[in-house]
Amino acid sequence: MKEKRLEETDYQVYRAIQAEITRERNNLLMIASENYASESVIEAQANVMTNKYAEGYPGARYYGGCEYVDEVERLAVERAKRLFGAEYVNVQPHSGSQANMSVYLSVLKPGDLILGMDLSHGGHLTHGSPVSFSGMIYRAISYGLDQKSQRIDYDQVRDLAKTHKPKIIIAGASAYPRFIDFHRFSEIASETGAYLMADMAHIAGLVAVGLHPSPVGSADFITTTTHKTLRGPRGGLILSQEEHAEKLNKAVFPGIQGGPLMHIIAAKAVAFGEALRTEFSGYQRQVVTNARALAEELMGLGFNLVTGGTDNHLILIDLTLKGITGKEAEGALGQAGIVVNKNSVPFDKRGPRITSGLRLGTPAMTTRGMKEDEMKIIAGFIRKVLENPGSDKILTGVREAVLDLCSGFPIYQ
Repeated sequence: MKEKRLEETDYQVYRAIQAEITRERNNLLMIASENYASESVIEAQANVMTNKYAEGYPGARYYGGCEYVDEVERLAVERAKRLFGAEYVNVQPHSGSQANMSVYLSVLKPGDLILGMDLSHGGHLTHGSPVSFSGMIYRAISYGLDQKSQRIDYDQVRDLAKTHKPKIIIAGASAYPRFIDFHRFSEIASETGAYLMADMAHIAGLVAVGLHPSPVGSADFITTTTHKTLRGPRGGLILSQEEHAEKLNKAVFPGIQGGPLMHIIAAKAVAFGEALRTEFSGYQRQVVTNARALAEELMGLGFNLVTGGTDNHLILIDLTLKGITGKEAEGALGQAGIVVNKNSVPFDKRGPRITSGLRLGTPAMTTRGMKEDEMKIIAGFIRKVLENPGSDKILTGVREAVLDLCSGFPIYQ
């Protein structure tokens, strides 16, 4: 059977994909949770393993014909174990949110109490937000940041844990630019009889190469996405000790998922293999170096950064004193070819649809090969746009400069 190409069979979808490639090439992608997957990862996703039902786990499937998908899943598991030094790995979660859901399902009952970081202080929806399953199925309380230092208030975490006795404490964030002390969280969990789950979705690539303290050895459960700083396909991952293997496997399947996405698991295996190479460490070091260079330049240009800088791949700008909302800033920068996301800042007086802040990250631009000099140029672009958000002339001029900068760092040729 001779198959026609997508361009011939569904031109509308083909055209949208081509437009997305152009968008990614011609814009500065500064969203901290995004990256450019390698062509090898993308190739691995687009393969015939999407055809295969493989409910269960390698060697114990509910379908025949799984010998080759078993092979790639075993590869993905073994590589992830080596990458993070974990005893147990489950590569089947379709997303980071489903990885978190699986952990909760493995040790919690509906109505149990969880303690996670407040969403408006940098936490994640699945850490107890009332609009998420985590806040609908479980009772949730939140810890936050110290108002003066804007760092995690570990004394508050301990006080809340001692007072309310949560069943599980979640350490992790989606918009926190500093190191997370997983060992200190572990001590609090131990003192109060709670499980500790570390959600390292944003920082997994940094953890893998030792640029951020690892939660392995401190947390009972560790979850992450496989994109972001890991630069793999969109998906989830669970790490733990072998003693939790059976209940975690059951929580993923049949607990919340049926057949795993075997083509995505193949791409995860490729990504973990890439992350085990020496050059991945150099890439992650440059991600952090670029974030610090961007932060320092922005502060030098008069911007207020939450915590006054960064230890990782992201920075959070507080626009409160700039006379512009996060929503307005995101829109103006987008017109100029700089893609960011509006984000709440600690103790934000504006709601999540408007916000007073912007979240920026350096993983994607570092993948393109940009370094400190380019970060300084980008900071200048940001200042020019945010000081003149209503000027078509300024936005057009910056847009042209962005296109010129992007042309010097080609992607997906």
